[in-house]
Parts: sequence; structure tokens; C-alpha cells
Amino acid sequence: MNDYSAPSKASTIIVIRPESNGGFGVLLTRRQQEMQFLGGYLVFPGGGIEKEDYSERMLSRCRGLSPSEAKEKLGGDISPELSLGHWVAAVRELFEEAGIHFFVDQSNQAARNDVQIRLAEKRKDLSEGRINLPQLLESEQLFCDLSRLTYLFHRTTPEKYKLRFDTRFYLAALPENQSALAFSEEVAESFWLSPRAALDQSESGLFPMLPPTIIALRSLAEHDSWNGLRAAFRLS
Repeated sequence: MNDYSAPSKASTIIVIRPESNGGFGVLLTRRQQEMQFLGGYLVFPGGGIEKEDYSERMLSRCRGLSPSEAKEKLGGDISPELSLGHWVAAVRELFEEAGIHFFVDQSNQAARNDVQIRLAEKRKDLSEGRINLPQLLESEQLFCDLSRLTYLFHRTTPEKYKLRFDTRFYLAALPENQSALAFSEEVAESFWLSPRAALDQSESGLFPMLPPTIIALRSLAEHDSWNGLRAAFRLS
């Protein structure tokens, strides 16, 4: 009898930004070396889905995508609520690890400067589990704008591995007037690299990467300009 472990649901998000040469950079983070899982690996922000990500309280704080629309995009046999939770998890993990967010106010406008400052102060509390995302959003009267994320693809860790993930990958443009943290609780350092440069780093052996990360970078490297990439994926 094969002793396979069931994969955990997870989400990963690829954030891109325009560069002065007309190309684009991709946000990659290097995990803390001492971490048991993938220590020292170069990865996109992401992680496991939490129950709060698809709770009724959280769903009421989402904009730009309904549970039924999320299920239609993902397919499979997961519920509409859990489908939307995949989007939410990507947003939450990005904020926890890199400080980048897709939060808007009641009028779908970007958060004011004073709110941005408070969000930065509360990020660590969210990352370390002292508050959850619905609580954070309610405290600032904010919502998740899920329309900013484009669904890319689905990967599941092969059965031969003990630790497995059922992961959905997303793509999103860096919001205006935001930047990535240089480091955080799980991140030793962050980089903006072109897909080709990131692949060169992997091929040289400087930074280890997982196969899905390499696959995503190869796909992005097929686009040679920021405008071409945005048009191909209909990014806002």
C-alpha cells in the first residue's frame, strides 16, 4: 500500500513591475536559510490557505470577484467559498511576506497615506498570527480587490514527496506607490529580476528554485516587454 500524503491547499503570487528599458521585473524572495522548508530557496510569495481566508467574515470583505466566478475560473470539485479563498490567500501571503497589498476603501480607492502607515504597523501582527486578515480589514474599513489578480495555472507536488501542496498560481502588477519590503519574518531578502536574469541565477547554481518557479519564469520570459505582458494577461 502506498503511503501518500494529501496535499495542502496553497496559493502563490507573481508580482511584476515595469522597468525603464521597457521590460519588466519579477518579485522573488529568498527564504530564511534556517527555515526547515525550502530554506535559502528563491521563491514567489505564497503559502497555505487558512480557514479565515474563506470564512463568511472574509468573503464579505472581498471585491471584484464572487465565489461562483472564482470556482468557474479554477474548476475542479472545490467549493465556491474555498475557490475564492485561494485568491484571498495569495493577497494575504503577499502582504505578510512583502508588504504589498491590494486593499481598497468602500469607494474602491487606494488606502489613504495614514491608513497605509497603520497597515505597515499591523503587518507583523498578521504575519505572526496575532490578528487575522478579516480583523485587519474591518479595523481599517478596507476590502480586498481581487480583480487585480489573474489566475495562471495549477500545480500539485508529486506523490513521492512527504510534504505536498495543491497550489494555484496568480499574476498581478505592482500597485502604484507601493514597494516590496527588503526583508521580513520569512524573507531574508527580496529581488526584482527580469525572468531571464532569474533563470540565469538558477542555472548558475547561485539560488535553488522549485520546478514550478522555473516553469513560471520561462513562461514570462517569452514576453519581451511590459506592454506586451500586460496585454497578454489583461493586467490592470
